[in-house]
Amino acid sequence: MSSLPVFRKIILAEFYIATKFSFVYNLLMIEIIKTFIIGIFIGIANVIPGVSGGTLIVVFNVYDKFVDAITLNIKKLVKNRKFIIPFLLGMASGILIFSKAICFLYEKIPVQTNLFFSGLILGSIPLLVKYTFKNKQPVQSEKKSGILKLVFQIACIILGFVLIIAFSGTSPQMQAAAKESQILPALTVPLAIRLFFGGFIAAIAMIIPGISGSLTMLIFGIYKTVIIAISALSDKATFLPACAILIPAGIGIVSGLLFGAKLIRMLLDKIPHYTYAVILGLIAGSVLILMPASFKFTFFSVTTGILSIAAGFCLAYFSTKFSGAESKE
Repeated sequence: MSSLPVFRKIILAEFYIATKFSFVYNLLMIEIIKTFIIGIFIGIANVIPGVSGGTLIVVFNVYDKFVDAITLNIKKLVKNRKFIIPFLLGMASGILIFSKAICFLYEKIPVQTNLFFSGLILGSIPLLVKYTFKNKQPVQSEKKSGILKLVFQIACIILGFVLIIAFSGTSPQMQAAAKESQILPALTVPLAIRLFFGGFIAAIAMIIPGISGSLTMLIFGIYKTVIIAISALSDKATFLPACAILIPAGIGIVSGLLFGAKLIRMLLDKIPHYTYAVILGLIAGSVLILMPASFKFTFFSVTTGILSIAAGFCLAYFSTKFSGAESKE
């Protein structure tokens, strides 16, 4: 009979351990599912030009984890695997699902879709103007006289504007093909270079809260090509051509995350006003590129065009207003 209390204690101890293990396991699964869902939202945000994936990363309180995961250090990658794997799977799911919707809009209402994206670009300009001109505490490297600093800022805006206009003319045939059809363009060396650099800069932009990575792709004229390629992955007939298009863009994105992120952080620490001034010039120039070349002035087209621009402007403007508030906190 004396062994009965001991046996009861063993049973209770095993029950406690099993309950505790089950509780920890459930918490872990909840965290993994939560990270996966966050990844879906970040993926969707990165498909919509003007909506900052970096802002949502801050909003969901995973920015530090995300930045810490951008590394070539194998030990860190293994350590963060419970965050990295579900987050990347969620992002991929969000991008794949929403890219279909974007392709559908380009196919059915291309003019309104372009005008909506133009509105997104216009809506992001007020925040960039604020970052460029209204920061109250200039860093040491920017402590110049008011007029001289203003001249430098305007010069940087013009530089960004000229760069994007010049870059937009490097592959007119590809742009024309992208506007006229949903067919993947043939991969050429100029297009591969364009995809690499566009992906590189888009990845850097994605890290900065308030700046949209997909908007950067739109500015560099590769957004629609990449979206069509992602959508084409689900079709066996177009899978390989789509992969050929996405490989240089993917290499650019990975390179931008690993190496460009350090550069942009340094620039934002050392010369934030001038960095944002160049970005402002790039975005301002992209509005001219994106506007539809042929527009039929009918009541329907004018009305839907105005509504498309207004909807895009409001979405980007209030999104960046929110991201501005987040950055202050």
